[in-house]
Amino acid sequence: MGGSGWKASWGPQDDNESRATIRGATEAGINWIDTAPVYGLGHSEEVIGSVLAKLSPRPLIATKCCRIWDETGNISYHLKRASIREEIEASLRRLRIETIDLYQLHWGQPDEDIEEGWSTVAELISEGKVRYGGVCNFSVEQLKRAQSIHPVTSLQTPYSLLGHQLEKELLPFCADHNIGVLVYSPLNKGLLTGKFSHQWAAGLHPEDHRRRDPDFTEPRFEIHLDLMEKLKTLSAGSGMTPAQLSVAWTLRDSAVTSAIVGSRQPEQLAEIVKAGRTSLSEEILNTVATLLREHRENLRSALN
Repeated sequence: MGGSGWKASWGPQDDNESRATIRGATEAGINWIDTAPVYGLGHSEEVIGSVLAKLSPRPLIATKCCRIWDETGNISYHLKRASIREEIEASLRRLRIETIDLYQLHWGQPDEDIEEGWSTVAELISEGKVRYGGVCNFSVEQLKRAQSIHPVTSLQTPYSLLGHQLEKELLPFCADHNIGVLVYSPLNKGLLTGKFSHQWAAGLHPEDHRRRDPDFTEPRFEIHLDLMEKLKTLSAGSGMTPAQLSVAWTLRDSAVTSAIVGSRQPEQLAEIVKAGRTSLSEEILNTVATLLREHRENLRSALN
């Protein structure tokens, strides 16, 4: 919903369609919105703010700090106290709210400033500008450092069928320390919807950052598409779409609180909401595990 004109853009986006999607999401029972100042260089927060006042009840708002842009659109990382305090005031103005429900350090960079950044979030909680503090893209060691200063409510991290390395350390650590896990990109930027093809990828908007993503170029892309064909067959046999299977798979672990699925149009919502209510059988999970092992082997062979 940040639209075009910034480094990680997905291409142009109709603001009215974004607003309709937000309204449709709340009507479908979705009760929180995740955003960040850097999405569209402030634009995503502005679009969300323009519709929040008209929603009742108001959804919970999660936003972030630490990624700053200059007048040329160049993005850098900052975790200094003064910078974060400037950021939160700007986010509150754009969102048109007085308190942020979940305020997250977007990245643990610069690493040496994590303690200062997290201490600042703790201060904002004590001042009432933030209800809870979370982090994004942190390692276990970085989580431990933050925890020693103030409790970490949540970790936001990428997790999908195509990227599940966090199962070894991060998920167990968060489960043991009562840290909710908010997984992003559970559809791996659309690859796991089952809609992608070589023709679809070739038609991506010139500004769409996926054109530069290794997962959307060879040799990875062809191997991912091969996996998707098998997942299509599996999901169809179980009365699901590939997207529903993919999202439900990320939610199968009790350590995962919720999945962030980026919707751009209202018609995308029904499929995703259903995924949140879908339980996968042991048979399906075992089949998926086999397919993922084959996929990893195929990637290893192609990349070596």
